Amino acid sequence: MTHWKLGIIGGSGLYALEGLESVRSETVETPWGAPSAPLTHGTLNGVELVFLPRHGAGHRLSPSDIPFRANIAALKMAGCTDIVSISACGSLREHLAPGHFVIVDQYVDRTDGRARSFFGAGCVAHVPMAQPVCARLAGLIGDAGEAAGVPVQRGGTYITIEGPQFSTRAESELYRHWGMDVIGMTNMPEARLAREAELPYASIAMVTDYDCWRDGEESVDVAAVLRVMRDNTVKARALLTRLTAMLAGRERAPDPVDTVLDTAIITPPEARDPEIVARLRTIAGRVL
Repeated sequence: MTHWKLGIIGGSGLYALEGLESVRSETVETPWGAPSAPLTHGTLNGVELVFLPRHGAGHRLSPSDIPFRANIAALKMAGCTDIVSISACGSLREHLAPGHFVIVDQYVDRTDGRARSFFGAGCVAHVPMAQPVCARLAGLIGDAGEAAGVPVQRGGTYITIEGPQFSTRAESELYRHWGMDVIGMTNMPEARLAREAELPYASIAMVTDYDCWRDGEESVDVAAVLRVMRDNTVKARALLTRLTAMLAGRERAPDPVDTVLDTAIITPPEARDPEIVARLRTIAGRVL
């Protein structure tokens, strides 16, 4: 048993957390470079949080430029036990109107050119991704959202596109045909890397628009998205306040993701590149 320490990755519109106590900022460097911004440490309802704005202060980073490996490594180095990802998204379903939150449980990754793994030549690992989201953490987030009065859908498939451009109508219709529920640009490879770092991960996808598939809807407009985003940010903060209140004083039982590397690293110790292993100890020190 141990205590909870949540890494909170803030997406578009959520660049800071209000109401934190014992706040301090930490500038860190990882073997994969600097994260998007300094880490903000604090407590909310007595629960330790480490906040990191995914796009950096002032939203400086495009989705393709986010240092995903450095972000996850920094949260691991900070001692986080779990990660709550918050991001804006477009809806591909009529019933998921702007203002709704989807607690994602599956992904389709359509990104390209992003570093997807901490591992590689010199030390190879294959982590399971059939269930890419921590069911326990997702369930707690769903409970907190409902208690906070936030319109929440438990479960949904998030398709991640490279961006930074929005989809064409044909692409949007294709993703709907595939059975996708929401569309965004940032949850992958974030979820993959969290799994490699043995950090249970769950995502709150905040709907801002209907993408461009809906008849009678205008194309996605940044100004309109920003208006919805402001309201969603208020809801996200209320959800996190309720979540931490639920976790306060509650011991954290082990999760299967905590030890996923026990059976994932395929390169035997004698064949591992010492320089690569030295870097990997940051996120996989338990098994290396």
